[in-house]
Amino acid sequence: MRRYVLDANALLNYIDQRPHGARVATMLKEAARAHQPLLMSAVNWGEVLYLLWRSQGESYVSRLIAGVKQLPMRIEPANEEDAFHAARLKAIHKVPYADSFAAALAIRERATLVTSDPDFERLGKTVPIVWLK
Repeated sequence: MRRYVLDANALLNYIDQRPHGARVATMLKEAARAHQPLLMSAVNWGEVLYLLWRSQGESYVSRLIAGVKQLPMRIEPANEEDAFHAARLKAIHKVPYADSFAAALAIRERATLVTSDPDFERLGKTVPIVWLK
């Protein structure tokens, strides 16, 4: 199985049961069967938490954290290498800073990024992408 990195909007699609959330759900099921978790940068996880805290409140976020811990997904801390790649991607491709950490993690892990965020189109072929469209 290929390795996958979720960006914030991919996970939000799943959590909010948006149209493309079913595809993320399928990827999570495949990850569980293969014993190979999907990955997410801690920076993008923070973005998810912030957006849901703002719209749903603290108690919702607390319940969400408990639920996500049950998923075949691993939150990866951002390291020095990720910071370098994120800065480079932002400088060269003008990708939003938080998004650049998802791409940097995909580079580090030689993984495919999962997103529906059109900002990632700016990366061209720098990172392989599965588009949730």
